[in-house]
Amino acid sequence: MTPASHDVAAAIGTDERRMHVRAYNYWVSLLDGRDFPSIEDLEPGDVSDFSGNSVLLDFTCGRDNPALPYVGTAVRDECGLSDDIATIADVPSGSLLSRLTDHYLQIIANRAPIGFEAEFANPHGESICYRGILMPFSSDGDTIDFIYGVINWKNGAAKPVPANDVVRAQLAPLAEPVDEMVGVSEPLADQAAEEFAAPVNAEGAGLADRLCAARETAESVKAGEGRTRAALYRALSLAYDFAVAAREKPEDYAELLEESGVKAQARAPMTPVVKLVFGIGYDKARLTEFAAALAYGSREGVAAGDFEQFIGGQAGGLKALVTAERQARRPQARPDDSAEASRSKLRASAPISLAAIAGDDEFIIVVARRDGDGGYQPVAALADKVLVDRAIRKAA
Repeated sequence: MTPASHDVAAAIGTDERRMHVRAYNYWVSLLDGRDFPSIEDLEPGDVSDFSGNSVLLDFTCGRDNPALPYVGTAVRDECGLSDDIATIADVPSGSLLSRLTDHYLQIIANRAPIGFEAEFANPHGESICYRGILMPFSSDGDTIDFIYGVINWKNGAAKPVPANDVVRAQLAPLAEPVDEMVGVSEPLADQAAEEFAAPVNAEGAGLADRLCAARETAESVKAGEGRTRAALYRALSLAYDFAVAAREKPEDYAELLEESGVKAQARAPMTPVVKLVFGIGYDKARLTEFAAALAYGSREGVAAGDFEQFIGGQAGGLKALVTAERQARRPQARPDDSAEASRSKLRASAPISLAAIAGDDEFIIVVARRDGDGGYQPVAALADKVLVDRAIRKAA
């Protein structure tokens, strides 16, 4: 990260970063198993936590000049907007709102939330440090035709800063669609991601900042459909570092869990971590794998900052760690004397008549014993609903 971008993050501070954590968590809470939340579930004016700092873009009439059905009061006051502002074209050039709306095409390209922070000089020559997040919404479950944004800002240095001095995408996945759109090559994109990740994971970094860094990289993985293994391993490494830091700051961790609606799990402590990082609506099977990999790293005593090298050095990578953790959890097999005793009992049992089986159940389980002639004789009938349902699913 450049000194200027570090100054931006320091100027805005942790509380405002948490606003965007809460905004992201709110977006996730509306997913309900879908790719995008429904616009029907969003009432911008009712989200009291950040309604004044939010804006809604409507693309149902076209992408070139989306409508602005909602602009929060704090944004209106900062930008000096009139009541008749209706579309992006009405947004004053160089205003704070224009900085937010400049990023909306990245949402369309990546189909995932993006975040960014920067510093610029407004039309009055004042230096403004700002941080924003844009989140997609849909009216049909597939098309991104609405975008909800939240932005916060503070006055920066007294001297003006060039408007294009620092712009850094945080949650924006540095994947191929964005690379093509802004002309960034993959090596440069990787370098930018690494520069951003380093400061927030330095000694003394806040737990919320570490979570943001991990989420940002996780979003790039999700938006890129797992396109690069390196990006996934980087996201898991940041998640592992967050987990290590969380153990040292249990109160802050508990607060983040509560804000996100995630429950702590004593028997599976890494599961809440990966839910925080990748989102509670992410594929459950993948979350289970990620948690197992992190748990194995902890079992092996991997230090903070070393997990990416640890997973990359395994033959088989992520799958190898998952397998190793599952084997480590598996209890030692013990001889099952009761099973053999049960078999001996059924060997000596007299055959039963199927016609004589009592009850009116539609399905039952019949246990048959092979006789000396190669045929089968029924020796027991079970009507246990759980066992019957399991057997039906297997048979079907």
